[in-house]
Amino acid sequence: MGTIATEAASSTPTTGRSGRQLPVTGYAVYAEALVRDFGGMRAVDGVEFRIPAGEIYGFLGPNGAGKSTTVRMLCTLMAPTSGRAQVAGYDVATQPEQVRLRIGVALQDVALDPKQTGTELLRLQGRLYGLSRRALARRMGELGELIDLGDALGRPIGTYSGGMKRRLDLAAALVHDPEVVFLDEPTTGLDPASRARVWSEIRRLNQQLGMTIFLTTQYLEEADELAHRVGIIDNGRIVAEGTPAELKRSVGSDVIVARLDRDAARVRPLVDALAGVLSVEAHRNELVVTTGDGAAVISPVAVALAGSGAVVRDLTLRTPTLDDVFLELTGTHMEGTTSTQEDPS
Repeated sequence: MGTIATEAASSTPTTGRSGRQLPVTGYAVYAEALVRDFGGMRAVDGVEFRIPAGEIYGFLGPNGAGKSTTVRMLCTLMAPTSGRAQVAGYDVATQPEQVRLRIGVALQDVALDPKQTGTELLRLQGRLYGLSRRALARRMGELGELIDLGDALGRPIGTYSGGMKRRLDLAAALVHDPEVVFLDEPTTGLDPASRARVWSEIRRLNQQLGMTIFLTTQYLEEADELAHRVGIIDNGRIVAEGTPAELKRSVGSDVIVARLDRDAARVRPLVDALAGVLSVEAHRNELVVTTGDGAAVISPVAVALAGSGAVVRDLTLRTPTLDDVFLELTGTHMEGTTSTQEDPS
């Protein structure tokens, strides 16, 4: 984040011959046939985005899929091999200074000066972006509530834990009220309370200030909770894109699982005859019922099982999740789906 701010502030903004930004209107982030090669390896292969202003866009993918490379190109930290991309209306390759003035970036690899205090870092960021003393003081007060570091802001960053550094880096990305914010796994390492505060701030930035947010995350519930649309990248290509609800509907039906005190095959025909049931599978004492409307069918299933004389030890309804989408498209579960929190401070 500091590198981007420094380069943006030290460069004289440039424009095209017309004196105006490039004419891709209505999109805060736009990419067309974006490619990045490393020697003989293609890390990003024809990625395309059309992200309207004011949208929260969730970006998911397995390790090595091209997520970080894509984000670095959009943030002007890496030049595309071919294709083009615009952020906030400016070309990332030919107008990087203009892009940097309008974006905030909190990357996964936090790079902060350990000798600076948190307060010194935020003040420096604000000054590099041209904030007045009054505006900077107001903004630091707002950010202080978000990151909740208290007296730690006066201590050297080298004394911070990993979670504290992530919160400070997030604040530095937001200090100048950017048009577009790139957040690369912003809540990794945070405890549940801190994560909830970050979620709340992301919503506020989007809803009240109209800020466009490009969010990469390893937590599928985070994308489900926050993103208006989600894009999934695998092997350098976008393999799916849509709202969380659309993506979840694309992978199948609801599933009702009943665990019984007997062989489930004996009651399978009874359940299979119910309206709304698409299929029934019996596995020892477990009955797996597929349906298009689990909420409506679970009660008749329970009544039918009770009428059969079987003892139902548990009955659960499972609707498709983003992890199901991820598994079907990439062949693997999302890293971090069931991970525990580390470094909560």
